[in-house]
Amino acid sequence: MSETRPPLPPFTTATAIQKIRAAEDGWNTRNPARVALAYTPDSIWRNRSEFLKGRPAIVEFLTRKWAREHDYRLIKELWACTENRIAVRFAYEFHDDAGQWFRAYGNENWLFDPSGLMAQRHASINDVPIAPEDRLFHWNNTAPRPLDHPGLAALGL
Repeated sequence: MSETRPPLPPFTTATAIQKIRAAEDGWNTRNPARVALAYTPDSIWRNRSEFLKGRPAIVEFLTRKWAREHDYRLIKELWACTENRIAVRFAYEFHDDAGQWFRAYGNENWLFDPSGLMAQRHASINDVPIAPEDRLFHWNNTAPRPLDHPGLAALGL
């Protein structure tokens, strides 16, 4: 029995938004093993300057990431979609071990297999230091973003 991760391609605007929100909710758990299940076993990633292949590499990468990015909170938003591809823009906030807050801005290009698992993820990301009072993402840690919390466009990002 093969894995499936609805919604499945081909994507409409509505199903692409559902897929993006599911990804956002998963990443906000900061659970590497859970997040990795959304990707094919041989998924290919480019994240900044790192190149990964396969779920074990994804789990290892996310474990390292969230060990140094504390109080991580992410918002993703649809940029464009077509049959089995989705382009996303995102921002997330975190602080490092020294207490410095950052907002990371980025874009991702996703390619899905027919079962709705992500086969490729290409991410470009830039980090900008911010003051604690400039934070915009406020909700319970490791919880999904509340439905009434503004998205990127509403926040002017």
